[in-house]
Amino acid sequence: MSSNSFPDPSTVRYDGPWTHRDVHANGIRFHVVEADATVRADAPLVLLLHGFADFWWSWRHQLTGIADHGYRTVAVDLRGYGDTDKPPRGYDGWTLAGDIAGLIRALGHTEATLVGHADGGLVCWATAVLHPRLVRSIALVSSPHPAALKSAVLRDSAQRSAWLPQFLRYQLPRYPETLLTRRGGAEVERLLRERVGESWSRTAEFTETASRMRTAIRIPGAAHSALEYQRWAFRSQWRPDGKRFMATMRNPIDIPVLGLRGANDQYLLASTIERDQELSPRRALVTIPNAGHYAHQENPGKVNEVLTAYWHEQNGANDAPKDDLVSP
Repeated sequence: MSSNSFPDPSTVRYDGPWTHRDVHANGIRFHVVEADATVRADAPLVLLLHGFADFWWSWRHQLTGIADHGYRTVAVDLRGYGDTDKPPRGYDGWTLAGDIAGLIRALGHTEATLVGHADGGLVCWATAVLHPRLVRSIALVSSPHPAALKSAVLRDSAQRSAWLPQFLRYQLPRYPETLLTRRGGAEVERLLRERVGESWSRTAEFTETASRMRTAIRIPGAAHSALEYQRWAFRSQWRPDGKRFMATMRNPIDIPVLGLRGANDQYLLASTIERDQELSPRRALVTIPNAGHYAHQENPGKVNEVLTAYWHEQNGANDAPKDDLVSP
């Protein structure tokens, strides 16, 4: 494929020990990927939500690793990404939380555990606050509470310097879309390389991951949709809907919350992740060694170990039993 052609959305449907599905929820079609593990018919649902300029592939290690512990594990192309529909609107916190609530129901469940990275983590927070009956627990990879992130950017010069310049650059019209897609999506690889640990950036897996992310961001409409998340987050601060959203997000959630952060993450600082504990009093924080901003890809074995051990501790040994097994 030449760098001047645009990939078809179906190019993100990579083969593996999983099944690609289309699921309709909240008025649009979502591309989801479900692990082919054999689990109980009533196995707990785990939804995996990727971050900015990414797609479901980010969770390949968790799809299989978590499913092996008896969970029904599903990775999602979020609204506007990958092979999911790309409507012209709906990139606000209210609608994104509604997307996940709708997906939980469309997949036949009454609740789910949500795992999110970066922007996907912010969607986890929003869904837990706005649809509390549907969310059993959340786990976040380099994704602070939105109120904590706002506070850190305003008051912590180190976090402001690490995060704000890129965020402000994305508020410009048209140019950011060109920036993300030109030269075969090279900017996405630059961002990835800048935010991961140095050791992983020298691996063949990094090269493959960067290549696939570059392809995914160049799917028509994907870059614009990705940027609309960022633009709503900024512009809504001065509008009634945004003010109401942030005020609502300050309602504490009384569910287990696990915060993960790569030890070498220079983009989201430890002090930011640790802020506003009162908004999630049942929160535990774990540092993942040998990882930067993409800990779930850089050190997937450790991330999977921490996730499943935490859920086992919170929910008891019978949370994901393996008798009466069925295939998806």
